[in-house]
Amino acid sequence: MRDEKDHYKTLQVDPEADPEVIKAAYKALARKLHPDDDFTGIDEYKLKELTHAFNILYDPAERKAYELRRAYRMRPVGPGPDQNEAELTSHLAERVQAHMEEEDADERRLDFGRYLGMTLREIAHQDPDYLRWLARHSSGIRFRAAILKILGETIYSVHPSR
Repeated sequence: MRDEKDHYKTLQVDPEADPEVIKAAYKALARKLHPDDDFTGIDEYKLKELTHAFNILYDPAERKAYELRRAYRMRPVGPGPDQNEAELTSHLAERVQAHMEEEDADERRLDFGRYLGMTLREIAHQDPDYLRWLARHSSGIRFRAAILKILGETIYSVHPSR
């Protein structure tokens, strides 16, 4: 598709510019890019792009068709409104819960850092803030499910009303 470039940028005009503004911008840029003054051929190529952009934006029917193509190209990507965020979140929560049930949190021991050799439960009693940090840090990813399980049990044992 030849319309890959943004013709408004080529002509250096606003997308809401009037046809008179587009024509004035074309004339000013065309004077600047006249091929007689250029010996490399670069300006000749730029002038062809400029003329193509002008022909599309100056003709009302062509401009409308270009606007539709441009709007389609500039649409946001990613999950659209048809994806239910709560549905995605609940699916993730189910996966985390299943992974948490598989792990035996009492047996997990750290193999690095200042708590080397201690179980996660021992660390939870001694320094729960460290476990909260570790659950968020990249070095604790492999322990995250067990940490969340232990911290969840600790929270409920301290605050039974939750």
